[in-house]
Amino acid sequence: MNTAGKGRLAALAAVAVGATVALAGCASGDPLNSGSGTDNASSETIVVGSQAYYSNEIIAEIYAQALEENGYTVDRQFQIGQREVYIPEIEGGEIDVFPEYTGNLLQYYVPDTTATTSEDVYAELETALPEGLRVLDQSAATDQDSYNVTKEFSEANGVTSLADLAKVTTPLTLGGNSELATRPYGPDGLKEVYGVEVGFTPIEDSGGPLTIKALEDGQVQLVNIYSANPAIATSELVTLEDPDGLFLASNVVPVVSEKVTDEIAEIINTVSAALTAEDLVALNALSVDEQQSAEQIAKDWLAEKELF
Repeated sequence: MNTAGKGRLAALAAVAVGATVALAGCASGDPLNSGSGTDNASSETIVVGSQAYYSNEIIAEIYAQALEENGYTVDRQFQIGQREVYIPEIEGGEIDVFPEYTGNLLQYYVPDTTATTSEDVYAELETALPEGLRVLDQSAATDQDSYNVTKEFSEANGVTSLADLAKVTTPLTLGGNSELATRPYGPDGLKEVYGVEVGFTPIEDSGGPLTIKALEDGQVQLVNIYSANPAIATSELVTLEDPDGLFLASNVVPVVSEKVTDEIAEIINTVSAALTAEDLVALNALSVDEQQSAEQIAKDWLAEKELF
């Protein structure tokens, strides 16, 4: 790494130290120096996993490349599926590093949690995970569930928040992945928190083009789309405000196994400190709009941030 790159990394590490004790060692070294990690790298292979969701795969690929630049051998287990599928694999020790989202992961383990803010959710999550698992530093990047309607629907019905849906007199159907039907923020959550009754139509593309088309064609009136999806802007959708906290804050956070050493944690934490909410939207746009691979997107981002 050149002198400018090392300076950039040192600055990132210093920021992370100020934000959390977990990065206390970053200021004294260069955790993403591609030449320094080989001697310390474990001979064991680190398994990095991802959801069956392009944005999550991009983050996982960033972790993987950062580890490889430091001499670690990485086994990529990407596109596994949704939380109900991959959590047992993480708990079983088959996966060592996995990008997760604080709010959704907390609700998986504590469905009746009352935490809603980023800080409260993260603090409770640290104590909620089963033995053998822990979370590293959360990133400023978020990609949380949100409910969206078309601009036309919003204007015609005067709907800008989830609370406004209660005054809509025509039937409402919610679209999203099938597991949304039983999630705390799904149809039951809408009824409990906002008094809104909706039907449900499963659309299995995680807020992708099938979901957008179903919304624009009027097959559904409300859809679940992750907040970092660039299609919200390009399709001129209206993300409904959530004044009563149906959705928990969901920052990107790595979940790791006991195999993850302090050295590995330092590398991943430095990556997390550099990843912003704006970055994630831009990275997602490269995938959706320009059809770039997760590998190329991750490589270019790490280079842009001068992390190796």
